[in-house]
Amino acid sequence: MINYIWGFFLIIGIVYGFLTGNIASINNEFLTSGSNAIEIIVKMLPLMCLWLGVMEIAKESGLLEKVSDKIAPFLTKIFPEIPKGHEALSLIASNFVMNMMGLGNAATPFGLKAIKSMQELNDKKDTATRSMITFLVINTASVTIIPTTVISFRILNGSNRATEIVTASIITTIISCLIGLLLDRIFYLLTSRR
Repeated sequence: MINYIWGFFLIIGIVYGFLTGNIASINNEFLTSGSNAIEIIVKMLPLMCLWLGVMEIAKESGLLEKVSDKIAPFLTKIFPEIPKGHEALSLIASNFVMNMMGLGNAATPFGLKAIKSMQELNDKKDTATRSMITFLVINTASVTIIPTTVISFRILNGSNRATEIVTASIITTIISCLIGLLLDRIFYLLTSRR
């Protein structure tokens, strides 16, 4: 589905470029976008390796596990279908910690394992459980304390105050997470009454 959306945006942009006489800009973008993407990847790679390395050290030292253990008791209230002490809660906590650090790449494996673990508790294998849906909502909103990727982009583009977005990031991601949880609960209550 997302391929159709991006394809639609591309077609609209090209048609608009032709209609406004910006054909040269379209050609220029087609020719330079590939090299720009490679340049960004090459510049971002060391920064991402640094942050992933820091998180790997946190994981190996047991810090990630300790933080996850602190978060896990709160998760039983958000995910009442998952029994206390179940592996899924630990995986969800690890996913949240990685997302809080702005490391979506590192959070993805924990998220996939969490869904797989929740699927073991699922009686209807072809239908997502309430916990799976709630996890997806929270994971999508993902409260971010340190937006490492955005900070990295700001540094690469010459920002003198790359970290000034941290406060705004924390506030907006908390609000989006709370709104996501509220909507999740509202839809759950509406559908459970049927």
